[in-house]
Amino acid sequence: MTVTLEVAEGVGTIRLNRPPMNALDIATQDRLRELAEEATHRDDVRAVVIYGGEKVFAAGADIKEMREMDHAAMVARSRGLQDSFTAVARIPKPVVAAVTGYALGGGCELALCADIRIAADNAKLGQPEILLGLIPGAGGTQRLSRLVGPSRAKDLIFTGRQVRADEALAIGLVDKVVPAAEVYEQAHAWAARLAAGPAIALRAAKECVDAGLEADIDTGLAIERTWFAGLFATEDRETGMRSFVEEGPGKAKFR
Repeated sequence: MTVTLEVAEGVGTIRLNRPPMNALDIATQDRLRELAEEATHRDDVRAVVIYGGEKVFAAGADIKEMREMDHAAMVARSRGLQDSFTAVARIPKPVVAAVTGYALGGGCELALCADIRIAADNAKLGQPEILLGLIPGAGGTQRLSRLVGPSRAKDLIFTGRQVRADEALAIGLVDKVVPAAEVYEQAHAWAARLAAGPAIALRAAKECVDAGLEADIDTGLAIERTWFAGLFATEDRETGMRSFVEEGPGKAKFR
């Protein structure tokens, strides 16, 4: 399989496995969507790590495959391409991308679908589609600009240049840079910590932030208000507040 899902202690690792560069061909895209949907619905998956292995995250789309496609073929395929990545972005659980080596084109777009990105100190990220006479087509023009701002996104998209880990951190493209050997370990630790947290509250927090970014402030506040009140009907809220009163902050053990 070009993409696998392994689950341990509440953390699901979606692993790209298409050597040597994890090129994202159509079969890999479709498999990614299937496993993102599986992770969404599985109760034993409470947080997710997206990982490409020790050497490379994903170097982008399969250019040889795309070269054979004409306009009509891409019109038919482009929605499926975007849907595969959107399935990852809409996993209603904490998602972290563990970025090693190259995360270019579709690889960068996949990393953008995570809630945070932990990168190796030797990582390189970018949207080089312009060098092929194209633009990003799996969400890059939209998610990148929302993450780093329109000016920085345009710089990366217009030039197609690659950014090293230190610059990626400085502009907010990644959230943490660690030694290459520690990327997966630290990403998994982040996911495992949240996997032990209140699942419904984490889902609510993610939906409020993501949906609020797409709406005006009043709509965003309404989304927040609805979720905030709704959480008072959950066992996790009772567990958290009881533990706070009886034991102090940060000691609640959620089921």
